[in-house]
Amino acid sequence: MTTSNQGNNTLPQAQQQYLKKQSQPDSEAMTVPVEAETVAAAAAAANTTPHTTQIAVLIPCYNEVQTIVEVVQGFLRELPTAAIYVYDNNSTDHSSERLTAWLSSDAATSLDALTRVHLCTENRQGKGNVVRTMFREVEADCYLMVDADQTYDPTDAKRLVAGVLEQGYDMVIGDRLSSTYFTENKRPFHNTGNVLVRSLINILFNRQRKEELITDIMTGYRAFSREFVKSCIILSKGFEIETELTVHALSHNFKILSLPIHYQDRPQGSVSKLNTFSDGFKVLLMIFNLLRSVRPLLFFSAAAGLCLLPALLLLVPVLVNYFSTGLVPKLPSFVASCVFLLLAVLSMFTGLILDTLNVNQRKLYEMHLNDLSLLDRHKSQHTVLLPDAKRESTARVATSTKKQP
Repeated sequence: MTTSNQGNNTLPQAQQQYLKKQSQPDSEAMTVPVEAETVAAAAAAANTTPHTTQIAVLIPCYNEVQTIVEVVQGFLRELPTAAIYVYDNNSTDHSSERLTAWLSSDAATSLDALTRVHLCTENRQGKGNVVRTMFREVEADCYLMVDADQTYDPTDAKRLVAGVLEQGYDMVIGDRLSSTYFTENKRPFHNTGNVLVRSLINILFNRQRKEELITDIMTGYRAFSREFVKSCIILSKGFEIETELTVHALSHNFKILSLPIHYQDRPQGSVSKLNTFSDGFKVLLMIFNLLRSVRPLLFFSAAAGLCLLPALLLLVPVLVNYFSTGLVPKLPSFVASCVFLLLAVLSMFTGLILDTLNVNQRKLYEMHLNDLSLLDRHKSQHTVLLPDAKRESTARVATSTKKQP
């Protein structure tokens, strides 16, 4: 955002033109002289204030009465200029009531919590639904998403935000697996599940970024740029959201950075909402569906290969027998091999067609990003020009229009 270099005693160009016009005789308007106080006030407002970067902390909350207040306090202290958005997702343990009661306390007043903390609700159950609503409703320059279970350290927030605002990354991932996760986590199979998902994502979606391997897929501690948030289409409803966000960033070539963070297990008495097996299966199903939609050529080529293998196993003996005897004694095997071969060909051509459509869709998405960037620049320029309009209206004097006889 630009600032004016004129001093307080110099009027903007719009005011100079206006005063020049007022000094000329007008046959249709009778003017009233501009008061000195009005002109001085307009001149004093000539310098525009610089743009203040807006940081939004997004906290999905479902039955976290034991930890929600402590999480909000931590981020209020670590990010003094950030706005905190807590989205309650049908909590039944009075999480929102406890947060509301704390906002009325002296401790909250000292942190300016009444003006910085916003308590919202999302009635559609599931973390994916909450994140979709947060991304749609909250306006900011940088978004920091964190779970409400007090497993993430607020002191890491500045590093994640700096990765977006200072280094220009679109998504900064708080990496638990490279620090304390395996020693702090007490839930069985979660370690294995995290490693499995990480390996699948890097193998299937991240082959071209070997130097930028994603080290933690399921972490709930991330920072995003505005461009990423406002262009991200979220389809998942539950805990698959982290997988979808990561694949979205990889498939659309967003700049990604992983930073090791401190992780601690939930406080005693706090219960995880993640079901190891059912939610784990949903994550694997999400990876399968994302592979089909994001990399259709790979997906359907693999399907073609799986169909081609039994086709060859059934067809080769039939062909050998035919060339040696001129007969086809195993007609069912020949028919089955032809069916599998036809499926392989259809799968291959399906992958080619969908890959072409996917490339065109990516082109449209890039055009959407350009439009979004242009719109943000337009809003920024409008914000700069708005004070000038206000100053011009301040210097404007009342006129009465009267026709000359």
